[in-house]
Amino acid sequence: MRDLIGSHDILMVTLDTLRHDVAASALAAGRTPNLARVLPGGRWERRHTPASFTYAAHHAFFAGFMPTPTVPGPHPRRFAAQFPGSATTTAETWVFDAPDLPSGLAKEGYHTVCLGGVGFFNLDGPLGGVLPGLFAGSHWEPAFGVTNPRCFEAQLDRLTQVVARVDGPLFTFVNVAAVHQPNRHYLPGATEDNIHSHAAALAYVDTHMARLFALVTARGRPCFAMVCADHGTAYGEDGHTGHRFAHEVIWTVPYAEFTLTPGEW
Repeated sequence: MRDLIGSHDILMVTLDTLRHDVAASALAAGRTPNLARVLPGGRWERRHTPASFTYAAHHAFFAGFMPTPTVPGPHPRRFAAQFPGSATTTAETWVFDAPDLPSGLAKEGYHTVCLGGVGFFNLDGPLGGVLPGLFAGSHWEPAFGVTNPRCFEAQLDRLTQVVARVDGPLFTFVNVAAVHQPNRHYLPGATEDNIHSHAAALAYVDTHMARLFALVTARGRPCFAMVCADHGTAYGEDGHTGHRFAHEVIWTVPYAEFTLTPGEW
């Protein structure tokens, strides 16, 4: 990672609440062809998230604690805030002398931009401004939120405007709200959210992933990308619904990292 900083743009995408089992099943069924093009080895990596809900998980991510591989470690981190005694910082880790990743990248000349999705990125309230406040540019409007069936497209419309104004390296963070409940509107005839509407929402997101990849490489710079869920969600497993509690479907998330090459999208 140390060799990429400065030469590559950076993209981080969180597919809010996406479960690993649903992501893997959708991939196997051919419902996510754009993601299939970029996933290393043609599969999602199975990882454990550091937290069970959006606010806590993203604080960890922005400090360098991305979802952890489920196989025994230790697992070196790609990037990490400087602090003594870190057991997962190696010679290849990019270490930043700042409290969070956006601030660290800004010190290296990156323009940092956040396109929020779920309520923790809603700039209308003080709490919703905490995570976006880490970035030089933050964007949220109701059209980006969970109730708009075309929320991801609205975010990409805004990103189109942002990219056109940026010179130099760019760190783009996108929190995609579509998979989060309510998602029944992606499944014709559904009257309530369920695991099938969860998968249908992911299929909707995949339809527009090629546009995202084209946007972040449009300026001719290679882009290192991380795509994952912040946590999963339950649809009745062991009597549970939602998230913010300990359960296998909450902790186990899909993860992928890869490099996007200009001109391929």
